[in-house]
Amino acid sequence: MQIGILQCGHFPTAEGFRDRTYSELYATMLAGRGLTFRTWSVVDMEFPDSVQDAEGWLITGSRHGAYEDLPFIARLEHFIRDAFGARVPLVGVCFGHQIIAQAMGGTVEKYTGGWSIGRTEYDFDGTVLAANAWHQDQVVAVPEGADVIASSPSCANAGLLFRGHAFTVQPHPEFEREEVDLLLKRRASGLVPGALIQQATDALDAPVDNAEIADRIAAFFKENRHV
Repeated sequence: MQIGILQCGHFPTAEGFRDRTYSELYATMLAGRGLTFRTWSVVDMEFPDSVQDAEGWLITGSRHGAYEDLPFIARLEHFIRDAFGARVPLVGVCFGHQIIAQAMGGTVEKYTGGWSIGRTEYDFDGTVLAANAWHQDQVVAVPEGADVIASSPSCANAGLLFRGHAFTVQPHPEFEREEVDLLLKRRASGLVPGALIQQATDALDAPVDNAEIADRIAAFFKENRHV
């Protein structure tokens, strides 16, 4: 099954860390699950010609807010609604989670409670799964037709399921230790409170359940494949 990765940002670089792209991280996370990948860098206004150019779409994270007035965001929202109309399955992660919700009538805002970074535990319908978070924005109003399938104490709407259409999660199951370590060194200072930085640093080596979330993403794509 071919998955189109809609790349909504560029992963930061830092001295001492290898360069990587969001599309590489997602392809690695989902490897061995019967999926192939092609990437469009929508943040650079590189869009597919049609929602039918892939059998499913994965919308990545981004440093941008879904509510920002940027050309790629309006066009991406239109693409999302077209994919819903054509019943081509969508998966969204972090920014992808937020932009899908916003495109379908939900609301995304900066959370007044501040940032979530590093290893965070989420309740997925009674199953506790840990994943790495990196966000302050979150979905504060769930669109009609979406069920909340994951939450944490600081993020009530951390996972959404639009049955037959989209599966979205706020945390980053594509982030392993190295990605969080890079973000802590490259982006956290002056932006994230020191206590949260220390907490995330202390948890860098704690296990996360990325493989379980990747299994759920792959299963969603295959179960909702449009023939």
